[in-house]
Amino acid sequence: MNGLLIFCGSSCRALCEEICAYLDMEPGHAHMRKFSDGEIFIEIRQNVRGKDVFVVQSTSSPVNENLMELLIMIDALKRASAASITAVIPYYGYARQDQKAQPRCPITAKLVADLITVAGAARVVSMDFHSGQIQGFFDIPVDHLFAVPCFLKHAREHHPESSVVVSPDAGGVERARYFAERLGMKLAITDVRGEFEREKGALDIIGDVEGRTTILLDDMVDTGTTLCQAAEGLQARGAAHIHAYCTHAVLSGLSVERLNDSPVERLVVSNTVPLSEKARRCEKIVVLSIAEILGEAVSRIHNCDSVSSLFV
Repeated sequence: MNGLLIFCGSSCRALCEEICAYLDMEPGHAHMRKFSDGEIFIEIRQNVRGKDVFVVQSTSSPVNENLMELLIMIDALKRASAASITAVIPYYGYARQDQKAQPRCPITAKLVADLITVAGAARVVSMDFHSGQIQGFFDIPVDHLFAVPCFLKHAREHHPESSVVVSPDAGGVERARYFAERLGMKLAITDVRGEFEREKGALDIIGDVEGRTTILLDDMVDTGTTLCQAAEGLQARGAAHIHAYCTHAVLSGLSVERLNDSPVERLVVSNTVPLSEKARRCEKIVVLSIAEILGEAVSRIHNCDSVSSLFV
């Protein structure tokens, strides 16, 4: 595409290369190295003057290192006179720190948005924010994409219409309702009643799941505690089969072991975050690529076409 360049960060190079393949182009030439004290140095090794540039970098683990790499690359491109810089952040780290949950705490999701803007990004593209208000933390345009098209196609092929879509908490109800409506399925909600009940695994379940295939839907799976507790609650209520769809497979700590010991039969995730070796060996985990969604969004932004129509 004329005037379009895509640069890959180190956090999700494979996904970035898939995006470039979808657009029938090669990734931009940049070199990243570290000084002996750990400082990141990035050199852009081609002319970007007057170009429409996209940088693909998830701020996943190691979060701080990947965030700094993104900021430094944006700064390097800005100083090289790129006409426009779009930060494509498939997984937006620090998204869970989106409000003051207790006194004297930061709103780090907003701070990160400010850092990206000050570094020189003119636009942000991201996938399944942890909460919708993060879009409002930016003073630049944000295209908020969803993995739903990938998940819907997979769910239609693998689950009967009698299945029930389940939100593992109240915060994900809107996402689960949209998914259920598109599939013509019923909706249920699990609700942990408090910290003591969480430790005991006690859940309220709103909706009928007995004898049904259930589909847990969430934006991310990190430690897996919420997901696995919800699955145990569904099993206790007589669910016949339990599957899960989560966009961001953070999968930290003992999450894989927890998943293997849980009633979840299959966990379907996207490739916004590269899987660890341990997660790749887990037979329950299925990875779907969102490269086509991101690639189409990049194409539409570059050509000044509608992005929202991808999901309508």
